[in-house]
Amino acid sequence: MIKRQPKELILTAFTRMAEQGPGYVYIAYIFTYGTTVLGASRDFLLAGVLTTSILGFLWVSIAGHLSDRIGRKRMYMIGCVISGLFGFIYFALLDTRSAAWMFVAIALSLVPVMNLYGPQAALIAESFAPRLRYSGAGIGYHLASIIAGGPAPFIAAALFAAYHSGYAIAFYILGCGVISIVATALLKDYTNKDISENSRRPAPTAARRS
Repeated sequence: MIKRQPKELILTAFTRMAEQGPGYVYIAYIFTYGTTVLGASRDFLLAGVLTTSILGFLWVSIAGHLSDRIGRKRMYMIGCVISGLFGFIYFALLDTRSAAWMFVAIALSLVPVMNLYGPQAALIAESFAPRLRYSGAGIGYHLASIIAGGPAPFIAAALFAAYHSGYAIAFYILGCGVISIVATALLKDYTNKDISENSRRPAPTAARRS
């Protein structure tokens, strides 16, 4: 798979930047930012995260359905734009230090991410030839967790320490969105197409000999 479809492997990892980076900021870094900067209680923050998890769960299937209607790439790129811009709204609401607006920001935070998560599985899987699909989708998917998801809370903490503003983190989230838009644009869209067509690539020499 690495030999035959390295481009798709790298691209599928980068398509997840707009989902993984912001997602880990919203569900992990918020506990640091909320308690140390905003002075909110952990119970309050946890209630907001639980609420956004429920709303995200309800929205993800709708996002997936929409991607079937308008195309996976189109839906995904729209989701990247929304995800990239939402960071500014998120920190603007948090920095009001109003309990109501802070709760709204946290409660809605995963909804933009679910715009990406809904079509993501099909978009990634369909990028690989059928005989390589399991390995390609699995490695590409989890590679993003290493380069985007895991480091995100640490990057957010470092940015806030350097600039003392949540908007620095919002620009990081925007950067994740831009990277994902570029990566997604370079992938093929197989929405409502026979995905067996991308199995027509010639098999490896060893497979042909067998």
